[in-house]
Amino acid sequence: MQNRTLEIGVGLFLMAGVLALLLLALRVSGLSVGSAGDTYKVYAYFDNIAGLTVRAKVTMAGVSIGKVTAIDLDRDSYMGRVTLELDGSVNNLPEDSTASILTAGLLGEKYIGISVGGDEEVLKDGGTIHDTQSSLVLEDLIGKFLLNSVNKDEAN
Repeated sequence: MQNRTLEIGVGLFLMAGVLALLLLALRVSGLSVGSAGDTYKVYAYFDNIAGLTVRAKVTMAGVSIGKVTAIDLDRDSYMGRVTLELDGSVNNLPEDSTASILTAGLLGEKYIGISVGGDEEVLKDGGTIHDTQSSLVLEDLIGKFLLNSVNKDEAN
């Protein structure tokens, strides 16, 4: 009888461990089990969205206020169109707000940071953020730095 109790205890402990790992995986990946709640969509157009992924965070003043739900190419302007799903509690963003693609850390993940504007009109569901700042590509910066230093060496 004591052997059976020990086996049940070990089984429950293993099930609790697997459940904890599953919950941790959901939290780290950004997925949620519950519904999204009250949200609205806003679009932003960028020249370069290198490194930005679907489900990336959207932040304002360091606080997460939404996520990226879609990334596609606008065939008319040949710019990257990013669909942002923002929390309904943040429904007073001015129309002249700025969206920038930022990097968490030196080589971290990309996310979108929103800087608040001062306009009286607010963004509505389906609105567009016109003032955007594209992603900074580290390889381009290194290339410009190296090319600049080579050009300086040739001039001397």
